[in-house]
Amino acid sequence: MFEAVRNNKRVAQVILAILIVPFAFFGMDAYFSESGSANEAARVGGTSIGAWEFDQALREQQDRLRQDAGGQVDRALLESAELRRAVLENLINQRVLALYAAENRLVVTPQQLQETIAGVPSFQENGSFSLQRYENLLRAQGMTPASFEARLAQDVRVQQIVAAVGDAGIVPKASARRFLDAQLEERSVREFRLSAKALAADVKVDDAQINAYYEANPARFERPARLQAEYLVFDRAAVERGIEVADDAVRAFYDGNPQRFGVAEERQARHILLALDQGAEQAEVDRVMAEARALVEALRADPARFAALAKEKSQDPGSAGNGGDLGFFARGVMVGAFEDAVFGLQKGTIGEPVRSEFGVHIVEVTDIKASSVKPFEAVREEILAELRAQEAGRRFAELAEQFSNTVYEQPDSLQPAAEALGLKTVTTDWISRDSAPAALADERVLSALFGDEAVQKSRNTEAIEIGNGTLVSARVKAFEPARRLPLEEVRERIVELVRIEQGRVKAASAGEAMLAALRKGEPAAASWGEARKLQRGAPGLPAAAMQAVFSASAEGLPAHVGVQSAEGDYVLYRIEAVERAQIGDEDPRVAAVAGQYNQLLAGRDFGAFLSELRQRYEVTVNPATLQVEQR
Repeated sequence: MFEAVRNNKRVAQVILAILIVPFAFFGMDAYFSESGSANEAARVGGTSIGAWEFDQALREQQDRLRQDAGGQVDRALLESAELRRAVLENLINQRVLALYAAENRLVVTPQQLQETIAGVPSFQENGSFSLQRYENLLRAQGMTPASFEARLAQDVRVQQIVAAVGDAGIVPKASARRFLDAQLEERSVREFRLSAKALAADVKVDDAQINAYYEANPARFERPARLQAEYLVFDRAAVERGIEVADDAVRAFYDGNPQRFGVAEERQARHILLALDQGAEQAEVDRVMAEARALVEALRADPARFAALAKEKSQDPGSAGNGGDLGFFARGVMVGAFEDAVFGLQKGTIGEPVRSEFGVHIVEVTDIKASSVKPFEAVREEILAELRAQEAGRRFAELAEQFSNTVYEQPDSLQPAAEALGLKTVTTDWISRDSAPAALADERVLSALFGDEAVQKSRNTEAIEIGNGTLVSARVKAFEPARRLPLEEVRERIVELVRIEQGRVKAASAGEAMLAALRKGEPAAASWGEARKLQRGAPGLPAAAMQAVFSASAEGLPAHVGVQSAEGDYVLYRIEAVERAQIGDEDPRVAAVAGQYNQLLAGRDFGAFLSELRQRYEVTVNPATLQVEQR
């Protein structure tokens, strides 16, 4: 069974995706613990899913959503009943699988567990399992090896079930080939379009039609509730604006970090390397050093020969072809002894032979770039911004609390908070829920702003976090409830809507008449467009049009079909040719389609299997678990 899991990883991944949110991998012992019903999120097959377990899974999923969205995620989503239900459904699915695994005595041997852990890339160094890395990573997650291995064992048990269900689906090669034939079929078509807009231009609309449309569609002419608001935004930038940094602090930072604002000295060197093992016998060391000294004497006598001798003598394959040139480099790049020699020489000087772990080097420094430091004035603003940001980070939490407390404790005005924190009050024009500025567009802000406390009592909303540590508080200045707009105000709009509808009707009527005539072989005044080729597997038309074109019989071409577009136009298509691909059973595309089809079948089968398990192990949900906490 374990081999089946390893050999069918793709199928396992597809089926596991059905489990609404990613697995939390709880250990088997936790699955079967009993607890009081007051602290239960649900009961499955007589076992308890504790409220603490649900809360932990919910927090983990919220963290994953924040991470996936780069921190830009609607807080209303994170606290929604839909997310709570998804997390609970996932825990229930995990539990029924755990019960099934226990009932069928599925086991994971220590050897299987060891092989699985050793194969995780995160636990490897240089392609091999590292015990130290394994323990460090677990420690960083607040886990012990025992707790992690218990969770991993449960995951492997679940994958055993996944593989068993997924392997049950078999897709015949003939079925895959027929599907591929259909997807690759090409049809050559021409198009003729009856414009609803053009046909609507001649439509006359009288008062009776206008009144009837107005009465029949009241919701279309209702203006939603709207208000004028003022609001404050408190974020890290607001904190930074209020921070003053003394000039001497900026200068002290500059003086204390010379390496940050400077460019280190760089040297260009070339060398000749004579290979010598670190454990070489003394006689071999003496021979190589003697050869090196002879080269040094020859080069000091005629430095122009360095490049030629490097190509002839050097055993460094990376630089020998370039005459031994190593380019420019700073300290910290080369091995110690070699680097010390280079940075201890004058330009144009050939040093004494230097031994390193690679062998013996003959070195010449060919150029020097002196170190330099950016002037203070060039980096002053950069330092100032960094010091402000550092201080803002230290003060943000304290000032955020002050902001929250002030708008709550003095609910009749935002001015006290604005004055205390140096903020600017922003006033909006009339806005609705669908036209709020970005700072107010968060669902929690809108709910508070359009709520009774803000509308009827004219109180500040609480300080609401809208992401990235940004807090917003707002208050209503003026409010107008939803109301139906008067007929005279929307008359022209109604005229246009009636014309559009009449245009649609006229286009459909004329188009269907033309289609009937064409199908009878009668002539029709249609100016067909350029021929184009369509493929079922690569849609080039709206879905309804593709369905009509590829549903038409290929016998007795040309064939004609017609559909009404979303804009109201009636579009006729003339199918002039059909080309079918020639595909053999051994075509690699057949195997690829069969694999995809098998994944679909595996997902369907696993969904049915989960549904059956949920019926076998009775599931009871505590309704309070799905209730969103009111704030």
